[in-house]
Amino acid sequence: MRQAVILAGGQGSRLKPYTDTVPKVMIEIDGRCIIDHQLDWLAEAGVTDVVVSAGHLSEVLLAHLDSRELPVRVRTVVEDQPLGRGGGLKFAGKQLPAPDEGWYALNGDIWTRFDLRGMTAYHRERQAVATIGLARPRLPWGVVELDELGRVTDFVESPPSPYPINGGVYVFSPQILDLLPDVGDHERTTFPSLAKERRLAGYPIETYWRAIDTAKDLSEAAKELASLRSTLGD
Repeated sequence: MRQAVILAGGQGSRLKPYTDTVPKVMIEIDGRCIIDHQLDWLAEAGVTDVVVSAGHLSEVLLAHLDSRELPVRVRTVVEDQPLGRGGGLKFAGKQLPAPDEGWYALNGDIWTRFDLRGMTAYHRERQAVATIGLARPRLPWGVVELDELGRVTDFVESPPSPYPINGGVYVFSPQILDLLPDVGDHERTTFPSLAKERRLAGYPIETYWRAIDTAKDLSEAAKELASLRSTLGD
């Protein structure tokens, strides 16, 4: 797929005071803005055109994008009024250069990197209208393991969740634009309808994934990425 949308309009209220001066997608982790990381990742997957849906501090984001040499062509759109995530995807998706082709969509607060081409192949094999990247974030608590007699056998610190969640990375077929709401949340409208029709697929994200929602997420992501680099010998 050659085109993508990044939802970058959120207020980032739980990341204050960082988001008092920059939009959430410009928060830096390990010296890089989230959106810079995402644009590079999309380019590596063969994407050539990206529509960024901006909102909070959109002028700061525009200045940032104008200031660097981008790996893809970027068009930025700003909603006149809040449309919700589903409405935002539809509004931005209509600005993509190839309306008859599929596209990726990313939430602007996600830090991950996996094989997007593999996700696209998975999507096409299942003839899905939409495919959701499914993450298993680590639980914020330690858990206790028991044997069949109820005796404690181990303590596991922050294990991965046993349940997959919506990882905020999507592959869409062209017809999704007719199914997204003009205003509202696609997770409450479009996705449940597609699931009932068995036209919604879920792709397991097996590599690192982190949603940056709070200051704690920010600090933990920096530690995790530093640990990953050390493990890989970078």
